[in-house]
Amino acid sequence: MNAPFDPGAAYRAIADNVQQIVQGKPEVVRLAIVALFAEGHILLEDVPGLGKTTLAHCIARSIAGGFNRIQFTPDLLPGDITGSMVYHQADGRLDFRPGAVFTNVLVADEINRGTPKTQSALLEVMAEGRVTVDATSHPVPHPFIVVATQNPIELEGTYRLPEAQLDRFLVRLKVDYPDHDAELAVVMGNAAGHHPEQLQPVIDIATLQQVLMAVRQTFVDPQVASYAIRLAAATRTHPAIRYGASPRGSIGIVRAARALAATQSRAFVTPDDVKAVAPAVLTHRLVLTPDAELNRYTGTQVVREVLETVAAPGLLPSGATTIGPGMSPGMSTISPPPR
Repeated sequence: MNAPFDPGAAYRAIADNVQQIVQGKPEVVRLAIVALFAEGHILLEDVPGLGKTTLAHCIARSIAGGFNRIQFTPDLLPGDITGSMVYHQADGRLDFRPGAVFTNVLVADEINRGTPKTQSALLEVMAEGRVTVDATSHPVPHPFIVVATQNPIELEGTYRLPEAQLDRFLVRLKVDYPDHDAELAVVMGNAAGHHPEQLQPVIDIATLQQVLMAVRQTFVDPQVASYAIRLAAATRTHPAIRYGASPRGSIGIVRAARALAATQSRAFVTPDDVKAVAPAVLTHRLVLTPDAELNRYTGTQVVREVLETVAAPGLLPSGATTIGPGMSPGMSTISPPPR
């Protein structure tokens, strides 16, 4: 009898592979892989030089599938991303030439250095998995994941991503500065010639599709789903927020929480999974009021306050006497699915 498929093994393989190059950022790596397993797009943000592009490349190279990279610049055209029609003068034929999005993993480097028109070229494909050129729709390969990097908008030559596009990203992750030991490991690794190009794939597309299926089958108790909805709803009434998280945010929390449970080889979602993913899923979806921006209030502070004020369900699995895989003493859980 075959053992059941364990998405946790795939997670550990990718995490170990990525962390050969990306040092001292285990939480960022974990949440990036969680987003990948939730089939969600990833936005990596921070100042230049912190390894955003390196992390994006390491994730992409850990999967034996299609991988393209776009360097966003002001002169990049929408057709470079989605594709365009090519005229053949010899016979007068028009053929579609696929753009960079026709791949499994697309690294969109410095996405906010592209013009708003070029940025918007990604909207349809990120939401629907297809592009429309000359009134004809062309599906992209499945799965399709965008791993984008961006610099803070205060830097010269950047264009703020529109809210509609930010909302398409499942998570936004701050890379942040490494501590001394992690930075020393990065410096020594670079001196020894360790680069993302040296990484070998550790899972293939068929395995990734099995992971995605396992994530979709991860059980979510209605009380836990309600908790995710209440968290998103609380952002809409917060006094510092002009526009809160939409229902897409609620859906995103549940998707990411399912993926997090799957990475820990659990078949059900706990309230703690929801708490763990909520900041990465919600923060970039919030639009602050002018007064809040003036007072340097942040979306991160809002989500932290929401997590402190919205009560989480605290149900234990019926008859549970031991700690299961991925659980810790005192962890809030929900009843596993009936078998």
